Amino acid sequence: MQLILLQKVTNLGNLGDLVDVKPGYGRNFLVPQGKAVPATESNKAEFEAKRAEYEAKAQAIHADADARKAKLEGASVTIPANASTEGKLYGSVGAREIADAFTAAGLPVSKSEVILGEGAFRNIGEYDVLVHLHADVETTVKVVVVAEA
Repeated sequence: MQLILLQKVTNLGNLGDLVDVKPGYGRNFLVPQGKAVPATESNKAEFEAKRAEYEAKAQAIHADADARKAKLEGASVTIPANASTEGKLYGSVGAREIADAFTAAGLPVSKSEVILGEGAFRNIGEYDVLVHLHADVETTVKVVVVAEA
């Protein structure tokens, strides 16, 4: 299935690229999310007519992600969790809890932007977490998991 990308997609291509993807990926993810359109002749002509508009929108989104990165760099948050005396958590601290903690601290982060490479945290301690704000913009934040008093 051939598609025209309307924005940069990680590991696929940039704005305006003509890409071949599997039909399910295109039909179920890229097109409904507004990231791509089918590569028909009319869509190609319409894209070329609106290319400047799409590029301006992409620049605005990238600038917003850069501004958010500047606020998040060096940020840390402490999350209290129910833990045993040995430091093992009763449960875990995942992406949702981390995103909620940063949002409560005044730094809005969505759950889908938090990348936990090794899965949820199951022990108390200090962790570095990757926050993926845009296809080109990511930063590392510090999360401290402490035992509840």
